[in-house]
Amino acid sequence: MSWFEFDWVDAFTDQAFGGNGCAVVHGGAHLSEDICTAYVRETSLVECTFTGPSDVADVKVRYFLASREIPFAGHPTIATVAAMRSRGVIEGDELVIETGAGLVPIRLDGDEIEMTQVAPQFGDTMPVEMVACTISLPPETIVAQPQMVSTGLPFCITVLRDHEALKQAKLNVDAMRDMAASQGYAGTDMLEPFLVTLKGATEAGDTFSRLLMAPPSPPEDPFTGSATGAMAAYLWHHGLIDKTTFVAEQGHGMGRPGRATVTRVGAADDITGVKVAGQGFVLMRGQVDLPE
Repeated sequence: MSWFEFDWVDAFTDQAFGGNGCAVVHGGAHLSEDICTAYVRETSLVECTFTGPSDVADVKVRYFLASREIPFAGHPTIATVAAMRSRGVIEGDELVIETGAGLVPIRLDGDEIEMTQVAPQFGDTMPVEMVACTISLPPETIVAQPQMVSTGLPFCITVLRDHEALKQAKLNVDAMRDMAASQGYAGTDMLEPFLVTLKGATEAGDTFSRLLMAPPSPPEDPFTGSATGAMAAYLWHHGLIDKTTFVAEQGHGMGRPGRATVTRVGAADDITGVKVAGQGFVLMRGQVDLPE
């Protein structure tokens, strides 16, 4: 057993108990997947990160759900950089982190932390009826063709007509698994549709989103940075938003409001990256005893 320093950070917010929480375990990137996933379950968070040295970047970051390791995640990236900055280990206003999805450039601008997610990959379109069944809504509440999009982690981007539909959505796990099997995604545990409306939760926002999650994760994610990048790429690619920079909001219905500033890199028909920026609030810190 060994003691590791950790920080618990609320990401995409500037205050306690907002945005999405993430525990950052410093120096724990060498730990086994079993230990890391058990730690996530112990925290009851959606994701946690474990940092370590890198031969190709300033720091290596590993990302874990309660069920498995994933290549990249947005709000844990913001949380990790906020934790490192609070400990005084970041020099200057730029760094690069090594992730399972590749190298992610980071820029610090005052309290804002901006990550540049990789160029989007536009995958399969998904049947409207199946997606509607998965989120327990009538098909007519979906106003654009759902599509798998990734800027480091794939999500089924689903545009809903209004806030009422967004509020009423409920995840049907059995229907989600049926959809996954029928569309060639059998065995995946990450096919939950990322739901978005083209109106902010507040006057400051341009979009408002939800991500309903399947066990063993919590029922809903307060703010999903990786999905926000994929969602933004989808909206630009399909001409559903004109602004090259806009404000994305999520978590307000959970009492954990979060926001990100999203900026396109490249033209709408040739997106080379997506910049997602937000703040991080270090809520608590301490030590955790984990077996190596």
